[in-house]
Amino acid sequence: MNIAFVPARCGSKAIRFKNIKLFCGKPLIYWSLLSLENATSVDVVYVATDCSEIVEVVEGFNFSKVTIYIRDKENAQDKSSTEAVMLEFLNKNSFKDDDFFMLTQATSPTTTSDDFDKAIKKLKELGKDSLLSVVREKRFFWGDDEKPINYDYKNRPRRQDFKGILLENGAFYINSVSNILRDKNRLSGDICFYEMQDYNMIDIDEQIDWAIAEEYMREYILLK
Repeated sequence: MNIAFVPARCGSKAIRFKNIKLFCGKPLIYWSLLSLENATSVDVVYVATDCSEIVEVVEGFNFSKVTIYIRDKENAQDKSSTEAVMLEFLNKNSFKDDDFFMLTQATSPTTTSDDFDKAIKKLKELGKDSLLSVVREKRFFWGDDEKPINYDYKNRPRRQDFKGILLENGAFYINSVSNILRDKNRLSGDICFYEMQDYNMIDIDEQIDWAIAEEYMREYILLK
């Protein structure tokens, strides 16, 4: 079984009630849940929340795969880790060791059902232990030691010839239930990645991210 898990707290310091604030005409969390609902490889979707407002909004979508999980208060604080609520959830449920568990962010609305399906297929075909989503960043990075990280400044490449560097975009992570319980981490073992388009780089955290993400959503998802 392939399980999707979407953490969605009430609290958000930068954007109040971020997960249910209207984004391109729908609550933000709607877009991730819609893609998961339409992903043929996803069997069930759990929204882990501490918030009655989020419960009401999500239940109003009437998605057939989506179930609400009320997370413990101690794992719904500003400093609570995502791993903590994942482990809480898995320890309270009985899943098979080889079931896939996909941590999905509600703040990455441009992720499509096709992305989820292709990522799960890739992980299965490669026989790897876990997978994370990435985007390719074609900028030149320098370290604190004042040395370039990903290019030779003496032989500056043209952008079209530059391979760039892979950036973890936080859209989703996939691992087996047994690996997560053993290693207490969303990633473990032999890791592979699923590369997404560069417009999937935005993870909405601040108000400026919101405006940019809406433009990306309209340009690359809604107008297709």
